[in-house]
Amino acid sequence: MNSRIWRSAHCAARSILSAYSKHSSRAFSGGRAAGAASVVSLRGVASSLALHGSGESANASRTWISGILALPAAAYMIQEKDAHAAEMERTFIAIKPDGVQRGLVSEVISRFERKGFKLVAIKIMVPSKGFAQKHYHDLKDRPFFSGLCDFLSSGPVVAMVWEGEGVIRYGRKLIGATDPQKSEPGTIRGDLAVVVGRNIIHGSDGPETAKDEIGLWFKPDELVRYTSNAEKWIYGDN
Repeated sequence: MNSRIWRSAHCAARSILSAYSKHSSRAFSGGRAAGAASVVSLRGVASSLALHGSGESANASRTWISGILALPAAAYMIQEKDAHAAEMERTFIAIKPDGVQRGLVSEVISRFERKGFKLVAIKIMVPSKGFAQKHYHDLKDRPFFSGLCDFLSSGPVVAMVWEGEGVIRYGRKLIGATDPQKSEPGTIRGDLAVVVGRNIIHGSDGPETAKDEIGLWFKPDELVRYTSNAEKWIYGDN
């Protein structure tokens, strides 16, 4: 009887550890379901041990089972933490010369802050035309390329890196359409700009673009890693 019980316990334990080890490639709900099923199995084993075991052997068995039962909770916590970390991303945002000259820097920053995104790098600079050409390299074959580079290098630019879950995609929503006339009210361009040539702000349009633009405008040691006190209220911690 005891040998069968221990085999059952061994299989249940392996199920828990398997669910735990695969947490990085499996949806959290799936890992939770596997872990929960394993816990039910182990509880049945624990009951059998209580009924059929005796003395020190039974006590040792129950101690071992209690330790295994604690694994799923820890696994869930690690799963949730890793899933949260995996969703965090960074994007490049620049307030163009028109936005700086119009005194809209604090307005733009406040919109990203109020959303819950975290500022991890910021600088003000006047980029050269050569630098602007590197920034807009993907548009070099467009007829407006030269004028675009002239404008970006015409005055101070506030360059920033923002961090948060979905910050690239939602950052673009906060900014609005390239043409302010087509931007929804409530967006930065929809509220504050009128024409395409003076649309205040630039934002990365995807993960690869964000990586390239952050690397162009910032050195690695200019990017700050820190935990904001507001994060537990934005994302939750359980």
